[in-house]
Amino acid sequence: MVNNNIQIKLTNSVLSLNDCTEFVASETAGGLVHFVGTVRNETKGKAVFKLDFEAYEPMAISEMRKIAEQAIVKFSIQKIAIHHRLGTLEIGEIPVIISVASSHRTAAFEACQYAIDTLKETVPIWKKEYFEDGEVWVSATP
Repeated sequence: MVNNNIQIKLTNSVLSLNDCTEFVASETAGGLVHFVGTVRNETKGKAVFKLDFEAYEPMAISEMRKIAEQAIVKFSIQKIAIHHRLGTLEIGEIPVIISVASSHRTAAFEACQYAIDTLKETVPIWKKEYFEDGEVWVSATP
């Protein structure tokens, strides 16, 4: 069953906050909340110069959709977009965007927080961090 209030994207292409905003915006939404994750230049005091993201794509998309469906029910939001990028990303690039529209701001904030926290806990996406002295794979899930 297709839910027209959910947009899931797992891609090697650059992510667009504008695309997410256009998807979730409506005249009935009183609040739009966005989480934009960016690649930072350090982890635990070590300089990072790039990241690689990989996923078990069929399961990742399924889990992302499940998070979106749960957020709609749990927080009574109107629309949600969850986009995640794969491949090599440089410092400052965007690996994840979550956008939520709701009648009221509290539900939008709570749903957005729930979506990013749950994504990091349950979606099979892994990242490799590159340092000057080597690299390490880091699971997005504990």
